[in-house]
Amino acid sequence: MISQIQAQSGIGLLCLIAVFFYVGLITIGGGQVAITVMQQVLVEDFPLIDDAFFFNMVAISESTPGPIGINIATYIGTELYGVTGGFFTTLGEVLPSLICIILIARFFGSFAQKKGVQAAFKTLRPAVSGVIAVAAAKIVIIALFVVREGFLFSAPSTWNDNFQIYGISAIFYGLCLLILFKTKVHPVFLVAAGAIFGVIFC
Repeated sequence: MISQIQAQSGIGLLCLIAVFFYVGLITIGGGQVAITVMQQVLVEDFPLIDDAFFFNMVAISESTPGPIGINIATYIGTELYGVTGGFFTTLGEVLPSLICIILIARFFGSFAQKKGVQAAFKTLRPAVSGVIAVAAAKIVIIALFVVREGFLFSAPSTWNDNFQIYGISAIFYGLCLLILFKTKVHPVFLVAAGAIFGVIFC
């Protein structure tokens, strides 16, 4: 699917590197913010992939080590242009952060306490929180109402099956939260259990 969409869009490797450089440049607030930015860029602005495929990649990237933005950049670059493409798209994704952190390390100490800088940080926090909330909402919508053609948009004959799936998923989610907060089980085992659960029940 991804190769066919890429062929239709006609995007080249240099353009793809520029896309991920842009994503890395405007992503403020960490990997969760990158989800919203990448969805906008890769699904809507440059239609390389569709919503369902993108959020499947989000699930894979969240289940593997490393920042989600880098994982997705590497994945798409490798899918489209092999190992070389994966290397350069990853480089494009991390280069803005690398440049920024070098500049911050060099100059931040001299102006960190200025009122303008402090005010900027205060306004960034709620803005970033809002962007993360949008990313979470989109994942829920795609997971429930697109990927599985959720019960609101499916034939009435499938509603019972969907209710059962969502009910089992909600119970599993609650159980994972309970284990996470009440025991010392490492989160990686819960991630693995989630993958197995999805294969079996979804």
